[in-house]
Amino acid sequence: MTPIITSWRTGLLSSVLATALSAVLLAALLTCAVIRPFGLPEAAVAVPAAGVVMATGAIPLDHARAEAELLGPVVGFLAAVLVLAKLCDDEGLFQACGAWLARTSKGRPKRLLAANFLLASAVTAVLSLDATVVLLTPVVFATVARLGVRPKPHAYACAHLSNTASLLLPVSNLTNLLAFTAGGLSFARFAALMGPAWVVAIGAEYLVFRRFFAADLAGDDPKPSAAEPVRYAEPAAPATSAAPAEVPVFALVTVACTLAGFVVASALGIEPAWAALAGALTLSGRALIRGRTTPLAVVRATSVSFLAFVLALGIVVRAVVDNGLADALGHLVPDSASLSALLGIAILAAVLANLINNLPAVLVLLPLAAASGPGPVLAVLLGVNIGPNLTYAGSLATLLWRRIVRRHQHEVDLWEFTRLGLLTVPAALIPAVAALWVSLHTYGS
Repeated sequence: MTPIITSWRTGLLSSVLATALSAVLLAALLTCAVIRPFGLPEAAVAVPAAGVVMATGAIPLDHARAEAELLGPVVGFLAAVLVLAKLCDDEGLFQACGAWLARTSKGRPKRLLAANFLLASAVTAVLSLDATVVLLTPVVFATVARLGVRPKPHAYACAHLSNTASLLLPVSNLTNLLAFTAGGLSFARFAALMGPAWVVAIGAEYLVFRRFFAADLAGDDPKPSAAEPVRYAEPAAPATSAAPAEVPVFALVTVACTLAGFVVASALGIEPAWAALAGALTLSGRALIRGRTTPLAVVRATSVSFLAFVLALGIVVRAVVDNGLADALGHLVPDSASLSALLGIAILAAVLANLINNLPAVLVLLPLAAASGPGPVLAVLLGVNIGPNLTYAGSLATLLWRRIVRRHQHEVDLWEFTRLGLLTVPAALIPAVAALWVSLHTYGS
């Protein structure tokens, strides 16, 4: 082993073998994250892969340490937000959301889709895309089952909006947090620049959904067609009935204060993870005192295995970048913030997200885009957040959503998912890039 390691660190052979090893390991861990063989968690392959690239010298230990230090605050934030979202669910926030959907839609599919778009967009922006996928999607399934409407457009909306609607705030997506650090923007500045793009992208998605699912949304009769019976079990508890549900005021106030904390923390140069931690501690402390949760349940809500996967993935991607990918992509990334350059960066990011997943894509592209200022960095975000709606493997959120819908006895058709993505991705991405360009010229970069 020693001669091989030595050769990897010296001469041309070292570069070739290190590049091949890093690429193979990245492909292996992404494949296992998609198919999860034997039900293994994503970290089961990612952590050993990170160990291999470090042990063999494919990535210097100081580079691995630097990557871990870069991702540390991001992973800490993710853990806190996962706890915050889970405790909001325990407080009844998502039950209240289901009741609101039922009341607002009055059993009419088109109204339900509009309400679902509004709700999913808000949940994704404020509580992150994981909350939409893990917590809101089951509520939507229960709602459509109780109302007797066709579930497909509403379930697909949760998947698409977990990606597209995560553009607004730095805390809406793990990719945003990485870009937030690289772009040198304040929390409020980030939201101001991305706000118009967020609105037009969601609006474009909604228009495509209305046309694509016209047959499923036709008529105001809430009863399902005999040709497509509802295949979902009735929820055990009437959480999504039209009857008013108790609004968890304490949870809502905590979330609002946490958002305000993000803004204050950004202004003071403090990592947003601390504001998220304060919100999570507030809700968990109240739940523990009232006996509504346990310390073990709070720890489980952090999804330690997934956090380890994120860290390990970052190290493996850094190995790929160090061994040639950055040089190869450097010639493709425009070095300006013109409209054509922003569009080119966003398209490149969207393509790369569908090839290697959006989290590795943003880790690869951010250092290249950051050299040209915040505009290109935000264009990367448009690509890696909207682009993954094209394929299952485009984002981790979509992979997780697919597992959840299967638990509700629903099989997603690959060709239908792809056809919808072929329509929504360009329809949302192009006007979103244009909106970002206008924002940059209106508010300055």
